[in-house]
Amino acid sequence: MTTPSANILEVLNIEVVYNAIALVLKGVSLTVPKGGIVALLGANGAGKTTTLRAISNLLHAERGEVTKGAIQFEGERVDKLSPNDLVRRGAIQVMEGRHCFGHLTIEENLLTGAFTRCDGRAAIARDLDAIYQYFPRLKQRRTSQAGYTSGGEQQMCAIGRAMMSKPKLILLDEPSMGLAPQVVEEIFEIVKGLNEREGVSFLLAEQNTNIALRYARFGYILETGRVVLDGEAEALRTNEDVREFYLGVGGENRRSFKTVKTYKRRKRWLA
Repeated sequence: MTTPSANILEVLNIEVVYNAIALVLKGVSLTVPKGGIVALLGANGAGKTTTLRAISNLLHAERGEVTKGAIQFEGERVDKLSPNDLVRRGAIQVMEGRHCFGHLTIEENLLTGAFTRCDGRAAIARDLDAIYQYFPRLKQRRTSQAGYTSGGEQQMCAIGRAMMSKPKLILLDEPSMGLAPQVVEEIFEIVKGLNEREGVSFLLAEQNTNIALRYARFGYILETGRVVLDGEAEALRTNEDVREFYLGVGGENRRSFKTVKTYKRRKRWLA
C-alpha cells in the first residue's frame, strides 16, 4: 500500500553513469512538493539536464543509466518505467532547446500533447482553449508553422504541448536559453500562473539563477554532479556565495572565478 506523501517527486541518492564508465551524477537527492516550484541551478555541465533525464527515464537514448538510488513519483518508484508510462502518470519533460515539430502548425503541435488522453474531443478542445488563454501569442499564430515562429513562441508552444497532456509535474529544462529578457519574464509569469491556477508542480533546470530564484520556492545548486547547496529560494538569493558566484553580486572584497579553486568553493559551502 502506497503511503501518501507531501512530495510529488522524490529523487533519492541517485548515481548516473554514461557508457558504463563516466560517473556523471554522484548521490543526487531532491524533492518537489505537490503544487511547488523548485529550481535546479548550476553552470553548464553541472548535471542539471542529466538529472531531469534520469527522472523522465530518457537516459537510455544516450547510453546512460541510473546505477544507484531510486526515483519516486507520487510515492511509487518509477525509475524502471518507460517515458510513455511516466507521461500517462502525469510527469512530462519539456526538453532544452524547445524541440517543436517545425513542419506542423502551432495548433497541431499543441494537439500532439494530448495523444495519451482518452477523455474525448470535447475535453481536449476545452483544454486547447485554456492554453490559448495562457498563451495569447499562440492563439494569434495557431495556423503558422512552428519552425517559422520566434524562439519565445516555440518555448511557449513546448510548454503548452506539455500542458495538453494534463500533467501533474513538468520538468522544464533551461526555459530561458537563447531568449530575450522580456520574453523570459513573460514565460516565467506563465509558469507561475499554471502553477497557481492549475496546480501543476514544476522542477526548473536553469542557468539563469536570478530569475529562477524569483519564481521558485526552493532551490538546489549542482556542481560537477553533486548537490552542493540547497534551501528556500529567498535564503539562496541572499547567500553570500550564491550572490557572488551565480548572481554576479559581491562586496568590496569580491573574488574572481579565475582566482578561486572549485574545491575551495565546494569545501566552504559544505562546511
